[in-house]
This record gives sequence, C-alpha cells and structure tokens, in this order.
Amino acid sequence: QVQLVESGGGLVQAGDSLRLSCAASGGTFSTNVMSWFRQAPGKEREFVAAITANGFITYADSMKGRFTISRVNANTVYLQMSSLKPEDTAVYYCAAHRGSWYEGLRWGSGMHYWGKGTLVTVST
Repeated sequence: QVQLVESGGGLVQAGDSLRLSCAASGGTFSTNVMSWFRQAPGKEREFVAAITANGFITYADSMKGRFTISRVNANTVYLQMSSLKPEDTAVYYCAAHRGSWYEGLRWGSGMHYWGKGTLVTVST
C-alpha cells in the first residue's frame, strides 16, 4: 500500500514563497501520476498540478505562473509556491494515480492514494 506524506506547510505572509514536499513509500511503482490538490476553508477541493513519471506536467489554469511542480524521483514531489496570497490559504494534499494521466483526474476522484494534507496559511 502506498503512503503519501506531505510536509512544508506553515504560516507565511502574503508575497512569500513556500515549498511543499510529498514523500511516497510502500510501492512507488504505483505512483505514475503524482499531483497536488488543495481545499480552502468552506470550499471544495480543487486541482493544483500534476506530474507523471516521464515528466508530463499540467496545472490548473489559475495556478499557472506562481506554482511549480517538480519530481525528484519516483518517491518525491515538490510544489514550489511563490507570491503567495491570502486566498492560497488551504490544506494542500498530495495524491497519486497508478495509471496514465487523463483529464478526469483533475476532479480528484480517480486518484488511488491520498496524503493527509499540510496546512498553508497566508496572512496579509
């Protein structure tokens, strides 16, 4: 069973940068697609970005330009966030899918594995 553990969240000020990490263990051959989602207080979960094992990358349109996803190896994925805004405050989740990327994964329900999330709070 694959476990995903996020880290790197915290309290930052508007305009700051922050890097989140997601570490996968327990069968990383099952994590072809690794992605980030977030859920702000009182809002629905939304897709942030995804990256595949062969380097395909896709972002939510609203995240382009300020967020960068990268993958060191099969085990570790980062989300570099810059020029943070208070509306970026959310719990950020790492999620993984065993198969190939498809657009429906943006909704999240097709992901096979989820981490417990890391809270990012951006103050004014």
